[in-house]
Amino acid sequence: MKLRLAGIAYPSNLRLLIISLVIVLTGLFAHPALADNGLTFLTVNDGQSEQEYSVKLQILLLMTALSFLPAFILMATSFTRIIVVLAILRQALGLQQSPPNRVLIGIALSLSILIMRPVWSDIYEHAFKPYDQGEITLMQAFATAEKPVRHFMLAQTQRNSLEQMLRIANEPVDSNVDDISFAIVLPAFVISELKTAFQIGFMLFIPFLIIDLVVASVLMAMGMMMLSPLIVSLPFKLVVFVLVDGWAMTVGTLSASFSTG
Repeated sequence: MKLRLAGIAYPSNLRLLIISLVIVLTGLFAHPALADNGLTFLTVNDGQSEQEYSVKLQILLLMTALSFLPAFILMATSFTRIIVVLAILRQALGLQQSPPNRVLIGIALSLSILIMRPVWSDIYEHAFKPYDQGEITLMQAFATAEKPVRHFMLAQTQRNSLEQMLRIANEPVDSNVDDISFAIVLPAFVISELKTAFQIGFMLFIPFLIIDLVVASVLMAMGMMMLSPLIVSLPFKLVVFVLVDGWAMTVGTLSASFSTG
């Protein structure tokens, strides 16, 4: 497939970059009169016919697709479990704003990209490349790209969560997994991710809770009841967490918790 921008043909491997630039430049510099006159910035050629889209329609379609991207990253990947566990870990340590939310989101996002790399590679090899070369249509590419994502989600989804979503959708509980709609698999996957994240967070909370109890008991025995145990236990929890290489253990546990099914 070739991309024509303002009548000029560009190599297919520059298509994503050019489309992004078109969005930015069109939004910043394009005059409304250009769209009113029917000027076309994007032309898609599938080898048999050439289809043109007006600037207004291009912006509408692209911005609509981009608006669903954050929700997809949050709900259909490993991001939910990771960010919830990291937030619980920060609470267990007794830290309110350290690490900051942006740091936790960055860690969760980068780790999600690493964990989901086999899925992205499968989508690129079997969906994007054939579509980019004009071998399959856009709908066929979407259907092919859905399979690895669906396989990953079902591997993490618990059966009781899936059955609950089937009952909500008035579908047979004993339905074949391959016949279940993606709209049912998605909420079941999110619910299962939250449950698993809370289970991991509970296990992380136990050692820090023991430290808090020990410090509180010692302070009570010394008669220092006016001193907050959190102030004294925080340095001990940080030392223990650093000595056992807590971040590496947490990241390793999270990565190992994602089964491939």
